[in-house]
Amino acid sequence: MTARAWVVLATRNPGKAREISAIYGHLDAEFVTLDAWPELGELPEHGATYAENAVSKARAAAAATGCVALADDSGIEIDALDGAPGPRSRRFLGDDASDEDRNAHVLALLREVPEAGRTARYRAAVAVALPDGAVHVVEGTCEGRVARAPCGGGGFGYDPVFVATADGRTMAELSLDEKNRISHRARALRAAEPHLRAALAARRKEPRPLDANTTTGPRRAGRSTDDPRVGGRP
Repeated sequence: MTARAWVVLATRNPGKAREISAIYGHLDAEFVTLDAWPELGELPEHGATYAENAVSKARAAAAATGCVALADDSGIEIDALDGAPGPRSRRFLGDDASDEDRNAHVLALLREVPEAGRTARYRAAVAVALPDGAVHVVEGTCEGRVARAPCGGGGFGYDPVFVATADGRTMAELSLDEKNRISHRARALRAAEPHLRAALAARRKEPRPLDANTTTGPRRAGRSTDDPRVGGRP
């Protein structure tokens, strides 16, 4: 029996990995985060756009692991801040700031901005790369506005302050299924699915089997209590 193909998710963010694996759960693949390769450092993320960052991370992950790799780069664009923080969303206050720090900073900057001026959007770019450097990238957006205060315990990043629904709920108040119907990342992932399917099909045509004992699987993947495969073996 042929082993399932590995897809490396170029992230160590467990929340992001859960969202991606839920959307792609119907595919015949196993999704593995960068935790399976502890020797890898931070992937390159120095581009001026989401697409540039997603492509550089996906190519680096595919080249380093020998697997099909998927990377995303995303952020929040706030109209009252001229589209900031944008691609710098995660680094808005420096590498040591927490999600709570960044959300508090955004709310402070918008303290005097009325509801009509608090419009914003989430934007995501998703790149699918093969070890030979071939890559495809797509984008998705979700329109919304910035709340007056954080609300909700789900999600991550700016989700607690991003109002995403007509009934006024933030992304952090949505269930995973609800979020995966409307989010920027979900829309980009659905647009990327044909490219991911094609990449997996190309790998399956290669002469060597796709299993964890070749370069198509993690070199140092734990298999006891800390399995890096998202959700473990289906």
